[in-house]
Amino acid sequence: MDDAQYLDYCRGLLRDFAADLVTRADTLADDDPLRELSAAFSALLAEGEDIYRTGPLLVARLFTTYPELAPLFPRQLLWFLGGDCLHYMPDEEIEQFQRLEELRLAAARRGETFDLRGAPSKLLNLQ
Repeated sequence: MDDAQYLDYCRGLLRDFAADLVTRADTLADDDPLRELSAAFSALLAEGEDIYRTGPLLVARLFTTYPELAPLFPRQLLWFLGGDCLHYMPDEEIEQFQRLEELRLAAARRGETFDLRGAPSKLLNLQ
């Protein structure tokens, strides 16, 4: 998985999360803050939006305002966005994602396909 494929993969995770959040907020009142947050996550994928600047701010709002929804946010995206988002990950998890990143980059250098979906279970011997 090269960098472009990795970006597409992470954008897909973000798109799925945003769609789920929109669905959850759909039954709420129009002025409910969760509806606005779900719309902001959806807009994050718009062309020209700075995902690395806006994304961590939205994650912080999600984790502090709606901690019950935090488990729904893909852990891979915390790693992908980096910066302050890493504060929501324990050190052991950061180390695992660092190792996955190293494996992904090594595979890309060799021209091999890296299965990011299956790699965590292989890395942790969960198969």
